[in-house]
Amino acid sequence: MSLAPFRIGEAFKPVPRFRSYLYASLVLAVVLFILPWLVPVVILSPAPVALAVAVPVLAVIVFVVYWIPLYYESITYRLTVTEITWQRGVWFRQTGIVPYNRITNVDIIQGPLMRFFSFSAVRVQTAGYSAQARAEIVLTGIADPKDLQEKIMNFVRRTTPVAVEGEPEQPSTVDAVVEELRAIRRLLESPREK
Repeated sequence: MSLAPFRIGEAFKPVPRFRSYLYASLVLAVVLFILPWLVPVVILSPAPVALAVAVPVLAVIVFVVYWIPLYYESITYRLTVTEITWQRGVWFRQTGIVPYNRITNVDIIQGPLMRFFSFSAVRVQTAGYSAQARAEIVLTGIADPKDLQEKIMNFVRRTTPVAVEGEPEQPSTVDAVVEELRAIRRLLESPREK
C-alpha cells in the first residue's frame, strides 16, 4: 500500500523527513568540513582574525538553517497523463517538464542518510541524457519510490518513444545508406560511355 498516493494532475511534495535530512546534511558538512579548520583558526589566531573568519562562517550556517525550510516548501512534483513536471527554488525558480515518451530509465536511489530518514530519490533519465551520469530529473524525498517508479513506467509503456515515431512512413537511415551504396555500385559497374 502506498504511503503517499501519487494522483494524476495533483502536485505532491517530498516527505517532511526530507527537511530533517537537509538539516542532518548541514550538520555533517559543518562537522566534517568546517570545524576541522575553523576551530584551530579561532584558537590559534589573534582575536581580530578569529572574528573575521568565524563570523562570516557562522552567518552562512545560520543563513542555510533559515533557507532549508524555504527550499523544502518550494519543491513540487506533478504527474500528468503526458509528462512529469517539477518546480523548485527559493530565489531562482527552476521548472522542468519531462514527457513520458522521452523517458528511457527510472531508477531508485537511497544512500545511507536517506535510508536513516526512510525515503528515497527517483531518478528519471531521458534519451538525451541516458549516456551521461546525470539524470533529467531527480524526485527526492519519496517515501514509496516503487509505487512512483511503477506509475511512471506504466505511462512510459503506453507511449510511443520519440525515437520510434515516424519510422513506419519513412525508410530508416540504414536503408537509405544501403540504397545509396547500391546506386554508387551500379554507376561503377556500368560501362563508361565516351
